[in-house]
Amino acid sequence: RRLNRQPPVTLLDVFQQHARRQPRRPLLRFQDEVYTYEDMERRSNRAARLFSRRLGLQPGQTVAVFLPNEPTYVWTWLALAKLGCSMACLNCNVRGRALQHALASAQATLVLASPGE
Repeated sequence: RRLNRQPPVTLLDVFQQHARRQPRRPLLRFQDEVYTYEDMERRSNRAARLFSRRLGLQPGQTVAVFLPNEPTYVWTWLALAKLGCSMACLNCNVRGRALQHALASAQATLVLASPGE
């Protein structure tokens, strides 16, 4: 039903609503770290500013994301959503021709990767 609304309610909308209502509630546990909604909101805002100012990302651009399954992945996704950018999720375990194919199919203007990739 939410998607039938005009404009539709997105996952970003739901996240931001929770962040306003219960900022200190845990959202993500990773190893020994706990990240609250407030933590993720702050980190994703910082990432969005960096992506916009330093990388020149604009709404409508597609960004390929080549990151491992860590909290950075979540706030990167949120940051891109806040900027209105599409995210092409690349499996960080893929290499060679499969990775080349995924990159070509994504038609991304930028690839974000961790230093280890």
